[in-house]
Amino acid sequence: METALTLVTLLAIVVSVSAGAGRIGLPAPLVLIVVGLVCSYLPFVPEFELTPEIVLVGLLPPLLYAAAIRTSLIDIRTYRRPIALLSVGLVLFTTVGVGLVVWMLMDVPLAVALALGAVVAPPDAVAATAIARRVGLPRRVVTILEGESLVNDATAIVTLRTSIAAISGSVSVWQIGAGFAVSAIGGVLIGLVVAVVIGKIRSHIHDDVTDVAVSLLTPWIAYLPAEAIHVPGLDSEPSGVLAVVVAGVILGHKSPRIQSASSRLFERTNWTTISYVLENSVFLLIGLQIRAIVSDLGDSAMTATEITVACAVVLVTVILLRIVWVFPATYLPLMVPRIAATESRPDPRAAFLVAWTGMRGVVTLAAVFLLPSDTPEREVLVLMAFVVTVGTLLIQGLSIPWLVRALKVPGPDPQEDHLQEATVLQSVTDAGMAYLDEEVTDDISEAIMHRLRERATDRTNAVWERLGGNETPSAQYARIRNQMIGREREELLRIRKLGTVDQSVLQLVMNSLDVEESILDRAYDDEVSAERQEDLRPSTDPAAACEHLAAACTVPTPTTPMGCEECLAEGVGWVHLRLCMECGHVGCCDSTVGRHATKHFQQSGHPVMRSFEAGEAWRWCFIDNANG
Repeated sequence: METALTLVTLLAIVVSVSAGAGRIGLPAPLVLIVVGLVCSYLPFVPEFELTPEIVLVGLLPPLLYAAAIRTSLIDIRTYRRPIALLSVGLVLFTTVGVGLVVWMLMDVPLAVALALGAVVAPPDAVAATAIARRVGLPRRVVTILEGESLVNDATAIVTLRTSIAAISGSVSVWQIGAGFAVSAIGGVLIGLVVAVVIGKIRSHIHDDVTDVAVSLLTPWIAYLPAEAIHVPGLDSEPSGVLAVVVAGVILGHKSPRIQSASSRLFERTNWTTISYVLENSVFLLIGLQIRAIVSDLGDSAMTATEITVACAVVLVTVILLRIVWVFPATYLPLMVPRIAATESRPDPRAAFLVAWTGMRGVVTLAAVFLLPSDTPEREVLVLMAFVVTVGTLLIQGLSIPWLVRALKVPGPDPQEDHLQEATVLQSVTDAGMAYLDEEVTDDISEAIMHRLRERATDRTNAVWERLGGNETPSAQYARIRNQMIGREREELLRIRKLGTVDQSVLQLVMNSLDVEESILDRAYDDEVSAERQEDLRPSTDPAAACEHLAAACTVPTPTTPMGCEECLAEGVGWVHLRLCMECGHVGCCDSTVGRHATKHFQQSGHPVMRSFEAGEAWRWCFIDNANG
C-alpha cells in the first residue's frame, strides 16, 4: 500500500508540475528538478535511487522507441550527413574534449574522465525541438535536431560502456575499436531483424488493441536480445539502444502499410503518454537524489572550491565544444565540388542556433548512474552531470526565444505550408477521383457519387481556404458542428440517466460522436492553434518587409488565360497555375514536371508570381522567399 501511494504521489506531482510549468513558460524538466530538490529535504520523503538496471532496461528503450517511431526515415536519409556529424562525430569530439579537461582538473584516470565525457556528450533534443517549433526555427534545423537526438544516445552509451570497460581493466586500442564496431553493426543488424519480424507479425493483426500491445513490447524485444549476445574476447555486445532506434524508425516508416488508421492513432496516443510520464518522472527522481549526491561529496578528496570550479569549467566546455564543432561540420563539406553543386549554403544564423541548442536531458542524468560504485571521485562526476544538465537547460533553454528574435531567423511560412499541403491533397484527391471514374463499376446512384466527390473535394478546399486569412468556411463549419455535437452529447447523457436504453447501444452512439468530434478538432486546431498559443517567432513580417510584394499590386492581363504557356505549346498538362505580376506570363507550379513559373523567374528576373487558380489571391516573391 505504501509503495502504491508513493507511485501515485510521484505521478500526481509530475503531471501537475509539468502542466504548471507550461502555463508559466518555464521548461518542465528544470522545474521538476527544483521541485525534487526541495522535496528531498523534507523529512517524510523517502530516498530514491536510480539504478543502472532501471535506467537501461526500464527507461531508455521505451523513451527511444517512442521518439523513433515518430522520426521520418526519409528525413534521416535526406540529412544523413549533418545528422551523422552531430550524432556520432560531435559525441566523440565532446567525449574526448570533456575527458581531457576533466583529466587535467581532477586526479582521476583518463578512462574515468572519458566516461564522464560520454555521459555529458549527447544533447536531449526533446526540449530543444519543443522550443524550436514555438519560436519558428527553420524546419531543416528541427529535423536535424530530432535525428541527432535519436542516434547520439546510442553513440554515447556505446562510448560510455567502452570507457567503463577500460576503467575495470586494461583494454587495447584494437579491442576498443573492435568492440565499438560490434556494438554499432550488431545493434543495427538486430534492429533490422526485429523490424522485419515484428512488421510481418503486425501486418497480420487486425485487432487494434493487440496491435498496440505488440508495439508496447517491441522496445524490449529489440533491446534484450542485443544485450544478451556477448562476443568472446572483446568483452562487448551489440548495442541494444541502437537496435531499439533502428527497429522504431523502420516500423514507424512502414506503419501506413502494416497498421490500420485507428491502430496508428491508438499507438501514437499511448506512446505520447508513456514518453511524457517517463521523461518527466526521471527529472523529478533526479531532483530527489540531489540531497544524497551533495551529502556524498563529503567523501571526496576535493575541496568545495575545487568542485565548484571543476563543475563550472565542464559546463562551459560542453557548450563551447558544440559551437566549435558545428560551424566546420556545416561549411567544410561544401568545399567538396559535388556537394557544393547540389546543396545550398546554410544560413549562418541557423547554424549558430543548431550550435546553441545543446541542452542535456534524461540520457545524461540517467547514464551517469552507470558508472561503477568504485569509480574514483564518482560523487563529483555525478554532480558534474547534474550541473551540465541544469546549466544547459537554464542558460541555453531560456535564451533560445530571445536569440531567435535577436537574429531574426526566418522560420517556416504558414502560408507556404498550407500551399504545399493543398498541392499534396489535390494530387491525393485526384487519385481518388480517378478511381471513382475508372474503376467503380457497381450500380452506384448519382447521389452517392456526388456525396463521395463532395467529401473528397471539401478536404482540399479547406486547405486552400486558409491562404485567404480570417476564419475560413471550413473552420466555421467545424466550430459550429462541434457546438452541435456538444448539445447532442448532453441529450445522450440525459437518455442514459433515464436508464431506458441499453448501455452498449448508448456507447456506440457516444463513440460515433467522439470520432466525428476528434476529426473536427483536428481540422479546427490547425487553423486556430496559432491564436491560442504564445507566438515566440520573430515579429518581423516577411511580406511587409518585401519591397517586391509591396510594388506588385496591379494584376496584369494574362498572356495565355487558358493555361501554362509552355505546357500548352508542349501539349502536356499541369497541376496549378501561376501568373507573373510583371508581364502576365502564365506558368505551371513546382508540383508540375515543367516548373515553368520558376523557370520564367530564372530567365526574366521578374520576382513576384500570383496564384492563377480560381478564388486564390496569394502572391510569392522568389527573391525574398516571402508570401503575401
